[in-house]
Amino acid sequence: MIRILACSLLILATLPSAQASEPGSRIWATGGVTSIEGSAGGGLVPWALLSGYASDEEWGGTLSLSQAQVDNYSLTVQAASLNWRNRVELSVARQNLDLDTLVFVLKDGFGLEQDELRQDVFGLKVRLFGDVLYSPWGQWSAGAQYKRQRDFTVADAIGARDDSGTDIYLSGSKVFFASIFDRNLLVNGTVRATRANQGGLLGFGGDRNNGYQFMAEAGAGIFLNRQWLAGMEYRQKPDNLSFADEDDWWDVFVAWVPDRRLSVTAAWVNLGDIATLTDQQGLYLALEGSF
Repeated sequence: MIRILACSLLILATLPSAQASEPGSRIWATGGVTSIEGSAGGGLVPWALLSGYASDEEWGGTLSLSQAQVDNYSLTVQAASLNWRNRVELSVARQNLDLDTLVFVLKDGFGLEQDELRQDVFGLKVRLFGDVLYSPWGQWSAGAQYKRQRDFTVADAIGARDDSGTDIYLSGSKVFFASIFDRNLLVNGTVRATRANQGGLLGFGGDRNNGYQFMAEAGAGIFLNRQWLAGMEYRQKPDNLSFADEDDWWDVFVAWVPDRRLSVTAAWVNLGDIATLTDQQGLYLALEGSF
């Protein structure tokens, strides 16, 4: 399935414009890319941008596939989104986390042999006001992500309270024209209320804390030219489980947008310590097609 989707996206990108309609009329690259939870943004953080290129009188959407390969884990995400009139974004994502080395820790410590965790994420984002390009205070959006684990055995064994939960967030994004070395600069700030452990893949709440906490997230990117964007993101994390400390996430990324129907994102991600396995770093790659 991964190969089929990847080939489909590449074929879509090579179609002449006469044979494939434009995905919308918004300006190039103003839909961001798809985050690991399915909403528009960077790889780790939802931004105030809405997916695709639909303007106030249009609708559109995206299909995406991403994979992060760090030292002891690999995460694959398949996602889709719909954008209605650049006002409402609906998204869905399926996350599959291969536990790799953690299988031996779980087997020895808990008698568990599960080698994969799966989670579904259903997202809603609403543009409240503003425009990322032309409004002096940028664009502001509010969103919710309902997350539902499909395999709760591991999370339950390490002390998580629930197999589902909802994150609520507020994001603001703004492009500053000719800002750094005469290049356009995109900045984003997000505040998230969450109970999720490792984004929800290890359940929600725990023995240390079971209530909502406010977490700060941020991202910035500089447009090297029309097709290339380079930047970084940071995502603060709660620490609900005494089983293992939970570290913040960050990445350094480059996105290539050769066509309004395709974007390719590569990043170096640092996820810190995850479930007793230390210093999880590695590569992230994402393909996104817009329609």
